[in-house]
Formats: sequence, C-alpha cells, structure tokens
Amino acid sequence: MITPAQQKWLDHLSDHDLVRIKPFDPSAPQKFEAVCRKIRSVLGESAQVEHRGATSLEISGQDEIDVYIPVPAAQFDELIEPLTAAFGPPRSHYPRERARFVVIEDSKHVDIFLINAESAGWLDSVKFEAYLKTHQDALEAYRLLKEAGDGLSVREYYRRKIEFINQILGMSE
Repeated sequence: MITPAQQKWLDHLSDHDLVRIKPFDPSAPQKFEAVCRKIRSVLGESAQVEHRGATSLEISGQDEIDVYIPVPAAQFDELIEPLTAAFGPPRSHYPRERARFVVIEDSKHVDIFLINAESAGWLDSVKFEAYLKTHQDALEAYRLLKEAGDGLSVREYYRRKIEFINQILGMSE
C-alpha cells in the first residue's frame, strides 16, 4: 500500500530514466568514513553522521553511498548554510524536513541528507533498517527486490521499494 504523500513523491519521478543496480562495493565503508570526516570538519566532531542504505547493509544497490545527518527540527535551518558552503547547494530541499547534497568521493556518488530527526520519514527508516539488520530473511528479500529492479524506471523501482518498506514497517509494529 502506498500513502497519498508517497504517491505524490512517486509522481515526480521519471517513468523513462532507468535504474541500474550494482553489486555491493567493499570500498564503500572507507569512502563513507572520508565523507564523514569532511562533514564533521564543517559541523563539529560531535555531529551525528550515519551510513545508511544498501552500502551500509552490504547489499546490491544503485552504486551510491547514503549519508544521513539527523538533527532536531530546531537546528535544521541553521545547518543548511555551512553544508552548502562545503558541498554546494542542495539538489533537493524540503524545508525543515530534508535537504540532499551530492558529492563524489573517490569516483563514488554520495548523497548527503540533512534530515529532521523528528520526522516520520526518518523514524520509519530507522525502524526499517533495524528490522533488516535483525531479520536475515527480510534483508535477503530486500536484496533480491533491489536486484530485480535493475532496468526498471525510476518511478517503478521506488514504487516497489516503498511497498516493501511499508510491508516491513507494518510487520514491525
């Protein structure tokens, strides 16, 4: 099942661009650490920086590293400027919820997300990944779903992912 908000987000995705899935890159953790050091050099050593997504789970994915900086809603706006100075303007920005910066680290695409730690999207993603880390059968099903998405349109790929995530979240409640 897809919520109306999820459908609205899906509707803005391409029905023509295709997703390419690649095997897990064992160099991803070191590349994450390099990006983490850069973020902490800008935001301070105490900044919470998390490696998330397929590379953190060590499964196939879109050959990119997802880095999250969860912050309280009250701090969100004040961190946009220093991150913009370090990584360029956000590629997408949902005020007080999420901003996505893109960098290349040693030839690897890296998405850096400043995220409202109190948002439902963040809290759901934490629950989802925790479930996958403690349920190998679900992690394997997710890996297979991602691999089966190779060659799908971006919209269809994310529709399938969202349905899977919603199913897992429903089971973990």
